[in-house]
Amino acid sequence: MATIADVAKRAGLSRATVSRVLNNHPNVTEDKKRLVREAMEWLNYVPNSTAQRLRNQKTDTIAILVPVLTNPFFAYLLEAMDMVATKNQLQLLICQTRYSKQKELDFLELLRTKQVDGLILTSYENEWKQIEPFSAFGPMVLCNEYERHTKVPIIRMNQFEASYIGTRHLIEQGHKRIACTCGDKSNLAKDRQAGYRKAMADQGLLVEEEWMFSNVFDIEDGKRVLRTILNLREAPTAVFTGSDQVAAGMIMAAKALGKKVPDDIAVIGFDDQPIAKVVEPSLTTIRQPIEELGKTAMEVLIDLIAYKKDTKHQEILLPYDLVIRDSTMSKLKSISI
Repeated sequence: MATIADVAKRAGLSRATVSRVLNNHPNVTEDKKRLVREAMEWLNYVPNSTAQRLRNQKTDTIAILVPVLTNPFFAYLLEAMDMVATKNQLQLLICQTRYSKQKELDFLELLRTKQVDGLILTSYENEWKQIEPFSAFGPMVLCNEYERHTKVPIIRMNQFEASYIGTRHLIEQGHKRIACTCGDKSNLAKDRQAGYRKAMADQGLLVEEEWMFSNVFDIEDGKRVLRTILNLREAPTAVFTGSDQVAAGMIMAAKALGKKVPDDIAVIGFDDQPIAKVVEPSLTTIRQPIEELGKTAMEVLIDLIAYKKDTKHQEILLPYDLVIRDSTMSKLKSISI
């Protein structure tokens, strides 16, 4: 088993410096902290005090990594997870990464140092090859986000298919120039884009790259992108978004510019958050099974912890709905897929 002396040697620093890093001493440079973290990771080193205190001891705590708490999708997801955790006398440690790769790695250390019994990732920023090794130190589950080549259990819905259905709905309303927005470069976002592109291609419709918008997350982003879309030489007549928040922002911006939804531009959201019913006109959207996603992910993780099962590939796909409201057509109806 590696010691603090081994870490110091590997990092090329003194034991005193390593000790200061481990104890979060303020007067240590970021470069030295990095060297110590890299040495610890290389050696699979766990600080003795933590190891002695927590070895073979349950914490009854689950870490949940979320990118932002201000997005209602993650708030509802956490609420569903907490319901299951509370029934099993477990507490949640909510870890907001703010899309930071370093913060994500720091939170993953909670699993390696046995400060939590298990961990759920609702999104991730680092390369999966940097994340998966942490699953050797305790159960890990992917919820909502997913990785195609992993042994970690995955709870999700078919983003490709849902996006295809949503885009096809816009095409069926007569739209040929359809813009698309998404968040980051995650597999989830890639599948949504792919579903959109496939629906367009199946109808022989071209996709102009200026119609594609990434890093679009919230209401303000939606307002900004809508203004950009309307200023294009051949402006799209509809937008497939990856978020109800973004879609709501677009509707607000359209109103401010004197444009009518859906007559001048149709908008479809994703998630079916409460804002979808409140915004005027009401929002056509893809309804995600948020509550079921959260509950199922927590149940799978608790099962892994309770029975000390080896992590193996398990993928649970949950159903979704296309909910048609006034932002794409005036007649309200819901179609279950």
